[in-house]
Amino acid sequence: MKKKISASSLKRSLSYVKRYKLLIILTLLLATVYVASSLIIPIIIGNAIDLMIEGTLFADKVAKLLGITVLVAAVGGIAQWLMSVINNRITFNVIRDMRNDAFAKIQRLPISYLDKHPVGDTVSRIIADVEQFSDGMLMGFTQLFTGVMTIIATLVFMLVLNPIIAVVVFLLTPLSLFIASFITKRTQKFFAQQAKTRGEQTDYINETVENIKTVKAFNREEDVSENFTEINRRLEKSALNATFFSSLVNPTTRFVNSVVYAAVACAGSLFAAGIFGFSAILITVGELSTFLQYVNQYTKPFNEISGVYAELQNALACADRFFEFMSAKDEIPDAQNAVVLEKVKGNIEAQSVAFSYDPENPLITDFSVDVKRGMKVAIVGPTGCGKTTFINLLMRFYDVKSGSIKVDGHDIREITRKSLRKNYGMVLQETWLKAGTVRENLKLGRPDATDEEMINAAKRVHCHGFISRMENGYDTVIEENGGELSGGQKQLLCIARAMISDPPILILDEATSSIDTRTELRVQRAMKDLMDGRTSFVVAHRLSTIKEVDLILVMKDGNIIEQGSHASLIEKGGFYAELFESQFAH
Repeated sequence: MKKKISASSLKRSLSYVKRYKLLIILTLLLATVYVASSLIIPIIIGNAIDLMIEGTLFADKVAKLLGITVLVAAVGGIAQWLMSVINNRITFNVIRDMRNDAFAKIQRLPISYLDKHPVGDTVSRIIADVEQFSDGMLMGFTQLFTGVMTIIATLVFMLVLNPIIAVVVFLLTPLSLFIASFITKRTQKFFAQQAKTRGEQTDYINETVENIKTVKAFNREEDVSENFTEINRRLEKSALNATFFSSLVNPTTRFVNSVVYAAVACAGSLFAAGIFGFSAILITVGELSTFLQYVNQYTKPFNEISGVYAELQNALACADRFFEFMSAKDEIPDAQNAVVLEKVKGNIEAQSVAFSYDPENPLITDFSVDVKRGMKVAIVGPTGCGKTTFINLLMRFYDVKSGSIKVDGHDIREITRKSLRKNYGMVLQETWLKAGTVRENLKLGRPDATDEEMINAAKRVHCHGFISRMENGYDTVIEENGGELSGGQKQLLCIARAMISDPPILILDEATSSIDTRTELRVQRAMKDLMDGRTSFVVAHRLSTIKEVDLILVMKDGNIIEQGSHASLIEKGGFYAELFESQFAH
């Protein structure tokens, strides 16, 4: 199975490389020039040796041969440098394309995939695994091209010089490749294990850094360090195994090639001395010198290719993980005749909605509600009853298993996601702010908003004051997730962002949970103004904040068990009344 995956990964990798055909052709031409120069120099040296033996070497000939050698070496050096530059360009262009495609893939993936896969592992596939793959690909470009061409060209030259010795070299040298293949096939599993454990390590670091306050608050530093050490040990073990077995390749192939070189040197010397008595295959000392240099050049690429092969095992293991991510199913695309919502009124109707994250554990089984334009609807109930799940369905982060949710009479599965979500303004309990200026964060949902509209919204939710006290006001750069801002300040910024986007439908999931009571009262008044004329859904745990909504949906075990106004539900004395009384019991 692993071989099939690697073969598929190699094929998909080459599809990226094909985009740069002209650069590949150019690097092949340069490789040809480099190989040709490396093969011409031994001939010049061999001729010089023969001239010295014959005693006919004069100063002008020495200068001429030296000049030709320097010129050929210079041409070969320049060709090799240019080839290296082009190979780097090809490699990093491919890596750029892969990461661009991966980031675009994230935008197309369904929320269900991202919920089920650790963030750190996904990051590792796009960053670390692609980086490892690039190292292997760069080595392949720089050594594989020239190596193969050198082997072919030197073999031809050796056949011309001495066919018998050339055939012996041809038959013996590939032994190094067989040895390399035997070893590297057994290292594949270690490279795959190494890549997987590296992803696990990245995820654990990400998780720990994001939640370091909780770790410290519960004094779990030692436990976290022990867990990290355990992952590190597994990574160390797999990395050492992969390195150990792959490092056997080079010395074993060098040993084989050294034996071949020694055999050729001995046999060639005998031929040069005429001991075998075959005049047809006698070679001069200079030709023997040239031949030995060719043997060196012929066997050297086998060592390099063996190293490339070992490196490619690691590269393909990382490519497998990358393309496994890229092969994940995209979010179901919008229907071809999908409706683009315009001038939304805000009428929302859920009919017999059923949904579960796990088919074996039903969550929402029969959810129905009819919300008219401008109504303020609160959703309450115990943890895990399906409140946030309904919001996910409403936003179409997940699709219902059965039943339907309609906006202005249109089934949301028949509406383009972009136009659907454009009409929602959302403030979640878990605030999110991107790295950038305060201004950029506030205008995230509506970039064309004026500064006046932005400042008015900030004043209405009482965050204009602390923004003004910042070093550069609205142009202050904040770090990802708000940096040093308090939880309440971050939540106020998110509420202001929703106000600026001015949507017809609002979704507020415990939007004031991190705000102090005094500020909350002010924000509640501002949010009341914001919600006027807009359909609003409020997920609330503090029931005191929803007394004035038009409709309260009381959920339990995925179903609506009660609904009505606050007063009517209290008078009824049911589950909602118990929840309300439990929050204010003394």
